[in-house]
Amino acid sequence: MDLVTGAQVAVVLTVPVPRERMWDLVTAVDRIGEWSPEATGGAWCDGAGAAPGARFTCRNRFADGFESMVTCVVTAAERPGVFAWTVLDHAGLVGSAWRYELTDGDEPGSTRVGHSFTHGPGASGARTSAEADPRALDRRLVTLCRNMTTTIAAMATADLTTGVAR
Repeated sequence: MDLVTGAQVAVVLTVPVPRERMWDLVTAVDRIGEWSPEATGGAWCDGAGAAPGARFTCRNRFADGFESMVTCVVTAAERPGVFAWTVLDHAGLVGSAWRYELTDGDEPGSTRVGHSFTHGPGASGARTSAEADPRALDRRLVTLCRNMTTTIAAMATADLTTGVAR
């Protein structure tokens, strides 16, 4: 039985940042290493930007010291509301799907940021760990929630022009 495919987590935070600015932040894959506890860097491939079908690479470093480089494909880019992508495994299968949904917050100039992760049928470290210990998947999902929350909060304090926190 496949315990990993379809496993998902989601977080929602309201941040004091206008939606257009938050869109610029969530699509700044080249800046992710400044904000994420796990993603150490990213780059658009061939000068692409946030558009369906565009690709980017991302480097990750996990708590156990393991590092990886993944290729991602944008599946949705609807400024200023939705940015989504899939992470491909070495065989080109979807290892995971990620999505940001941005809506206006209750306060003027604020944004409600929804961020979700769904594991795909492809290979991943989470799959390998869960096959060895099914409880590892729950631990991974908890870590993802914590990291997603940390990343959004860090983005919300970023200055787009200098990268310095406000």
